[in-house]
Amino acid sequence: MSQIKKKFGLLGKQISYSFSRKYFNEKFKVMDLIQYEYVNYDLSSIEEFPEKVLTDIENIGGLNVTIPYKESIMPYLDEIDEQAAQIGAVNTIKILEGNKLKGYNSDAYGFEKSLRSGWKKHQKKALILGTGGASKAVAFVLDAMKIEYLFVSRKPSGSGMISYEALNKNIIREHQLIINCSPVGTFPHLDEKPDIPYEFITDRHFLYDLIYNPEKTSFLKMGEGKGATIMNGRSMLEFQAERAWMIWNS
Repeated sequence: MSQIKKKFGLLGKQISYSFSRKYFNEKFKVMDLIQYEYVNYDLSSIEEFPEKVLTDIENIGGLNVTIPYKESIMPYLDEIDEQAAQIGAVNTIKILEGNKLKGYNSDAYGFEKSLRSGWKKHQKKALILGTGGASKAVAFVLDAMKIEYLFVSRKPSGSGMISYEALNKNIIREHQLIINCSPVGTFPHLDEKPDIPYEFITDRHFLYDLIYNPEKTSFLKMGEGKGATIMNGRSMLEFQAERAWMIWNS
């Protein structure tokens, strides 16, 4: 059997479920890239990055980054792409000459491509549930699409951010695009969902969940039950994965 020449991988925490490993290994098989493989770098803290990843940098062709490290990875990089710097989060790392690391964000590209397939023009205001790295890419896209938004957080701080307790009928009815960027409802916690007043959701709403496992979270089921348009994060992941592949090979 041929020796592996190039390794790609995902940085994250508790990522045995990860979409990326299966997606890219199947892609390599279809493309007959038998000397490529995709692995998970499951780190208990970002401080493990130099020892567990960089010691093998000679064999690595590119990296993806998932929660909770999309922001904390940035100080370890030699360069950051302008858009990723504007967003404030990195989910793709390219290996440059001399084993220098450059950070990019393909989440914004993937989210916009996915969102536009279900978004309606009357949905002019959005709620972003969660404030992690993925939410920053979502906010970047909404800014570009001129959609007003509020962040919803358990511990709100500053303007443009409110608490879950503050959500009421008027806010829900006014914000007809609701995007879950939190991990609440991810497998195996199938019964959990963001704490919003679902009774005020209507058929004019669009509920988008960045989670893709399960395919239909409790959050999406509640929206579906109210007649809302729903979408999970699977297509976003596919779009951002292909964008990452382009970045690594450009």
